[in-house]
Amino acid sequence: MYYSSNDYAMIWIVGGVLMRETGITERQAKMKTFIEAYFSDHGYAPTYREIMKNVGIPSLSVVRYNLERLQREGLLERDPRVARGIRPQKPGFQPIRIWGYIQAGEPTPVPGMNEPVFGADEALAISQDLLPRDDNLFALIVRGDSMIDAMVHDGDYIILKPQQEARNGEMVAIWLKNREETTLKYFFFENGKVRLQPANPTMQPIIIDNPDENLEVRGKVVMVIRPLEKRLPLAQ
Repeated sequence: MYYSSNDYAMIWIVGGVLMRETGITERQAKMKTFIEAYFSDHGYAPTYREIMKNVGIPSLSVVRYNLERLQREGLLERDPRVARGIRPQKPGFQPIRIWGYIQAGEPTPVPGMNEPVFGADEALAISQDLLPRDDNLFALIVRGDSMIDAMVHDGDYIILKPQQEARNGEMVAIWLKNREETTLKYFFFENGKVRLQPANPTMQPIIIDNPDENLEVRGKVVMVIRPLEKRLPLAQ
């Protein structure tokens, strides 16, 4: 089960396993499942016609198109010059280092934005087919409830892509330089000011004057992960 928007995906950790097909359609997911099962049973791939029949696809050209899409997503290997030249590709796991905490509430001084709070062995192992192609992704642990209407709760992990600029409506990690504080909010640039908008009707936006001097974007949220058990915060 997952929640997704244009900007990020929500994933629950169930039994320690992260599962989701990302960037593919329901039909492509069915094709992938059928190919994997067929390969497991027979030791070789199905033909295009077998895929067409078993998945309910109207034509061979549609099969070829969707196989190309699965190949681009890195979910299978395919050699169109070879009969049954399809091979399931099991994605590896990418370690995402947990950098520290970020406040989703009123900004507070929180360690973790300039230097890591946790050791290098503190990382989330996430299947590569769930992630954007970026070797610099990092994770933060959310504190507070200002983003609950965006399905981001206290104790969740957010996966961020490092970037220094943001578009209106993106959920980003912000460093407030003049306060030496961090916060997680939606970003809006309006009339020379920045509005940091919470996703909680009980909270007010934060308006930043002179954003070039007082604000730094540190990263854009690309994924939210909710553990079944929350970790205890570090002692301050």
